Amino acid sequence: MAGFGNARETWDRRYAAADGFLFGDAPNAWLAASAAFLEPGMRVLSLADGEGRNGVWLAGLGCRVSAFDVSPVGIERARRHAAARGVDLDLQVADIAHWKWEPECFDAVAAIFIQFAPPDLRARIFAGIAQTLVPGGLLILEGYGPRQLVYRTGGPGVAENLYTMPMLLQAFEGWHILASRDADRQVSEGAGHCGMSHLISLLLRKPGRVSPPGTPPRAA
Repeated sequence: MAGFGNARETWDRRYAAADGFLFGDAPNAWLAASAAFLEPGMRVLSLADGEGRNGVWLAGLGCRVSAFDVSPVGIERARRHAAARGVDLDLQVADIAHWKWEPECFDAVAAIFIQFAPPDLRARIFAGIAQTLVPGGLLILEGYGPRQLVYRTGGPGVAENLYTMPMLLQAFEGWHILASRDADRQVSEGAGHCGMSHLISLLLRKPGRVSPPGTPPRAA
């Protein structure tokens, strides 16, 4: 992957070297701000969840959470984090490039700072998100914009991996925008995301009928 070499080795090394949680143990602020749209029983997928800060928080809301990361070190820390918070979630070691996107399986997807993905993989991830969400499902997404190359307070440092709002809205054309932000903000999420940052954030609803939380996926 562009800018990351061997992703598993890179993230294992970064998590193992961190003093505490690399990105903190609290949920991402944009995700937390979307709490009003999340209900107990919702099936939520948290992508590339690292040490589990987002997945564990979602499980604490009563959501039925699946989360994965390419790093075994990160997932082991996520397991300990979940145990300490007294919550259960499905945690897997998996490479997002090979993730099986089950059709209409989740009520919400959290895609927080997943910008290790170059454009070709990003397109596949976005298509997978669209496939795995039920009609009316939620996408909670945040990442860095182009000015992050100046701030260098987190992120891939690779221009082609960064977001712009027009690019995201084109990728999810026709989805309902529930909230959006393109702004420079102070971020304090562990040592990994710290300082002034250019954030691109979206809360989107996939077109289609909104099902009650926890409704089983439509039969094939």
